[in-house]
Amino acid sequence: MRLLHFLLVTLVAAEDGLDGWLRYAPLDLGHKHVSFPTSIVALNSSKDSPVYTAGLELQKGFKGILSQNLKISHDGRPTSSAIIVGTVAEYSKTSNKPLNAPKLKEDGFWLSTHGNTVTILGQNERGALYGAFEYLSRLAQGDLSPATYATSPDAPIRWVNHWDNLNGTGTHGSVERGYGGDSIFYKDNVIYQDLSRVTDYARLLASIRINGVVINNVNADPAFLTDKYLEGVARIASHFRPYGVKVGLSLNFASPQLIGGLNTFDPLDPSVVEWWRTTTNKVYKYVPDMAGYLVKANSEGQPGPLTYNRTLLDGANMFAKAAKPHGGIVMFRAFVYDSVNLKESDWKADRANAAVDHFKQFDGQFDDNVVVQIKYGPIDFQVREPASPLFANIPKTNVAIELQVTQEYLGQQCHLVYLPPLWNTILDFDLRVDNKKTLVRDVLSGERFKRNLGGYVAVSNVGVNSTWLGSHLAMSNLYAYGRMAWEPTVDVKATLDDWTRLTFGLDKSVINTINKMSMQSWPAYEQYTGNLGIQTLTDILYAHYGPNPPSQDDNPWGQWTRADADSIGMDRTVWNGTGFAGQYPTEVARRYERIETTPDDLLLWFHHVPYTHRLHSGKTVIQHFYDEHYKGAETAHSFLAMWKSLKGKIDKQRYEEVLFRLVYQAGHSIVWRDAINNFYHNKSGIADKSKRVGNHPWRIEAESMTLKGYAPIAVNPFFTASGFKGIVTTSNAPGTATTKVNFPSGTYDLAVGYYDIIRGKANWKVYINDKLLGAWDGDNEDKLGHWPSEFLDGHSATRITFDGVKIKKGDTIKIVGTPNGPELAPVDYIVLLPKGIID
Repeated sequence: MRLLHFLLVTLVAAEDGLDGWLRYAPLDLGHKHVSFPTSIVALNSSKDSPVYTAGLELQKGFKGILSQNLKISHDGRPTSSAIIVGTVAEYSKTSNKPLNAPKLKEDGFWLSTHGNTVTILGQNERGALYGAFEYLSRLAQGDLSPATYATSPDAPIRWVNHWDNLNGTGTHGSVERGYGGDSIFYKDNVIYQDLSRVTDYARLLASIRINGVVINNVNADPAFLTDKYLEGVARIASHFRPYGVKVGLSLNFASPQLIGGLNTFDPLDPSVVEWWRTTTNKVYKYVPDMAGYLVKANSEGQPGPLTYNRTLLDGANMFAKAAKPHGGIVMFRAFVYDSVNLKESDWKADRANAAVDHFKQFDGQFDDNVVVQIKYGPIDFQVREPASPLFANIPKTNVAIELQVTQEYLGQQCHLVYLPPLWNTILDFDLRVDNKKTLVRDVLSGERFKRNLGGYVAVSNVGVNSTWLGSHLAMSNLYAYGRMAWEPTVDVKATLDDWTRLTFGLDKSVINTINKMSMQSWPAYEQYTGNLGIQTLTDILYAHYGPNPPSQDDNPWGQWTRADADSIGMDRTVWNGTGFAGQYPTEVARRYERIETTPDDLLLWFHHVPYTHRLHSGKTVIQHFYDEHYKGAETAHSFLAMWKSLKGKIDKQRYEEVLFRLVYQAGHSIVWRDAINNFYHNKSGIADKSKRVGNHPWRIEAESMTLKGYAPIAVNPFFTASGFKGIVTTSNAPGTATTKVNFPSGTYDLAVGYYDIIRGKANWKVYINDKLLGAWDGDNEDKLGHWPSEFLDGHSATRITFDGVKIKKGDTIKIVGTPNGPELAPVDYIVLLPKGIID
């Protein structure tokens, strides 16, 4: 591709992120003379039509990118020097020119750009809109080279799921596992009258070729099926329709009993079957083009057919038969496991076995409009999991993969984690069914097992925050998801560069820097959270955010590590463990059955080994833990310098907002590093050969300072505090903690480790010799958007850093903490960092 390198118009106005990658920032052509189209012909005049929308989008794009005002006509008479956009069928009716375009799949498009003549034709209207966005993307990235090509989607299903709740209010917001603010659809049991944000979102989804959106939580409220709310659902659908995005609904299996007046929700009861048929007919009267239903049944307390000793097959096919006359799809989640009777004391018990155990027996019996929606790994969006073996076990059933754009276990948008490289480990995995090449992505497309229906679903959970996901950089995951769902072999680095050019401009240093940071981010996050396949060592009983490895064990949720004083890891072998490895086809099962052939990055997923077990690298498991956690934190710190190098090249608002999160991530990576290392050091009794764990020569523990109005407090979990203790104020009055510096005089970065809990906004001030160095408030719950904590723990632990502070030996450092409500201005430590030292 030939790129003309333009200069962006000088950045003067701050940007809030609302336009995402559809900013259409102006380009300066300099002295180059380029001929552009002077009009737009959109081959449909219906305002609900994606072709009509394509015309408006092209008009908007030309206005923003090239400062040109193009008129739109719908008369069907293409002219020279025009952009013609429409379907292949409409173009054939109105043009005398032969069309030498290849045959397109559903939603595919053909794009031809030659000078001032541009032709954009879709297999359907949605495809035409996709082609318009493709053309504008090329323009916005400065690519004016002639091009003629066709592209079609790899799979027909390219959906996003939302976990929005009707009644969500308060601190946690109305989106379960959402980190970008409250719902764009509802608040306080009311569907918004002003749905302009839905239109904005529809544009973003259409531009990355998403064709379906489920608008409510899989833990579904049955009220959505009542007339009161279906009227609002119809309004929401009307905002998505012009962008070719169909709306779907999550269902509560018990709805016939909860809102239908029946005394049962048994899927084989004729009254229940009739209730769902009648209700579905009503739903489609409100939304005739509805995509279909999403069902979470018999998992995590949700009702389902197993309540009546019926099968999952009975439940799925009941919905399928109700939706079939309307062309509806039933997405039936494979996320089904018993969280009541799962006992870690049973060596053979394993939540990872659940999907195959529940679904394999029904392969080939699901109705043809049922799609089994399978999480990418056998557990739950962990930092590394093997590909779900269910993809290999139901070859006669339609399947879709469930990915997660919202970073539930992966930093909750507070940590930069670019997810496509993780997704590639799953999509490119060869399951070797019948000893033949069986890539997961070829199962999803239907190519491997000759299925016509399947594809991709991502939990996206955007919110009312202007950045949509709560973080500017996190939007790269949503963009890349759409591109990968269309073509799973797309280069994730090149896709990232496309997103960066569209989002931040054409400056090469900006593109290269964001690419480097992003491509390092998932490996770094894995390093400082949980390696060797042990899963993300977060607190699974509370916020799913900060570190708490012991929370993984001794509970019925099945995300076990089986860590004791001598050994760690799940034995999932057939010969001695849970048998999970045997769920894979023979070649893969054989590889994972033996320690010698299991890759190190999944060792503890498949095997229970001593901490002293030596990896293929030669290191012991425990030393690998220590080393990797330090490396990961170092990488997280390196993001700061990289980002700061872009100051002045990115508008001030987005620069500062990203900087805030990267500073936070650097500090929280230290929290993760120390918590995990301290825990396993304490658990195993094995020292770090490099003598780093528990040894922080530049720290001053808060409890060792001279305290007035402050008192030491034990932190729980103990390993989430430096020295296992912190300090809190003893009354509603300010407290002080003072110390004299015994380090050599010099210039340091001064950091304060503290805890920022909810329902209070304490204030801290730090002084050098009674001169104020800086002050801050405990308001991370407002700034970060992740699920906050009410305790001193790994979720609330954070730190603030003041760069380049000149300190003399003997100087006095004083912290003054003013409590607010339950937030008692807690402090963990002070650290003085010489240049080049990462605590």
